[in-house]
Amino acid sequence: MNGPDPKMELLPYPFADLSLARRLEDTEAHGNVLFVEARARAFPDSGAKWIEVAGAHAMFDGPTSPVSQTFGLGMFHPVTADTLNTIESFFHERGAEVFHEVSPLADPSTFALLNERDYQPLEFTSVLFRPISRDIELPAAPNEQIKVRLRGKDEEERWSNTALEGWGEFEEVREFMKDMGKVQACSETLGFFATLDDQPIATGMMSMHEGVALLAGASTIPDARRQGAQNALLEHRLRYAAEQGCDIAMMATLPGSASQRNAERNGFRIAYTRIKWQLTRQTG
Repeated sequence: MNGPDPKMELLPYPFADLSLARRLEDTEAHGNVLFVEARARAFPDSGAKWIEVAGAHAMFDGPTSPVSQTFGLGMFHPVTADTLNTIESFFHERGAEVFHEVSPLADPSTFALLNERDYQPLEFTSVLFRPISRDIELPAAPNEQIKVRLRGKDEEERWSNTALEGWGEFEEVREFMKDMGKVQACSETLGFFATLDDQPIATGMMSMHEGVALLAGASTIPDARRQGAQNALLEHRLRYAAEQGCDIAMMATLPGSASQRNAERNGFRIAYTRIKWQLTRQTG
């Protein structure tokens, strides 16, 4: 089946305004808070920690971790020099560079200060969303042989190994994923398996916050790709989230990527494009 699912048109899409942006940014911050707290429980010596400053969440998951950054800067309060001083000190004291993922709907004070303090734009992220319901059906015909289930107790290592195999060609991700089993064992984030003949072939994650489901971490092992595992994982997670009371699902992708195209085929729309900013000099 090609084109949008007619059932999608029956679900009202909220406007991509400040209200929606606050929900999406707060949900992503919450998902990363869960991860950092799980890291701290799994590896007490890691120094993993997070703080909230003027509504922004700063996460430290290690000096080189992609999780070590902020979310929500300027979304809930204007940004001041004191705000950035506190956040920058938090990262510098831990030997980490300073990164902020910033929505274009943030308070204008955010961008003025980032420019004044010699931040540089580093990368872009498409933030996508869609309404969901319990009877949601995606356009692609399902592969009935693929089943999706929640990761069971004591399956964290199996889940981690499957995810690692799915991300294996990305060297920068392998280092991040190698301890994921121990972190997942301590995490409240939900892990899902897609299985074929009872063998795990794909994984995905999801966290929920204030009616919004954040989808992340999807990967399929190379030998099982192009069989519908990701569509099955997506549909199952969307239904599960709706059953738990969520009305919106979100994900973040590289602009123009295959992930973005697949999301749009399945009813997701771009809410906005975030910019990741990097501090290029030390500040006092």
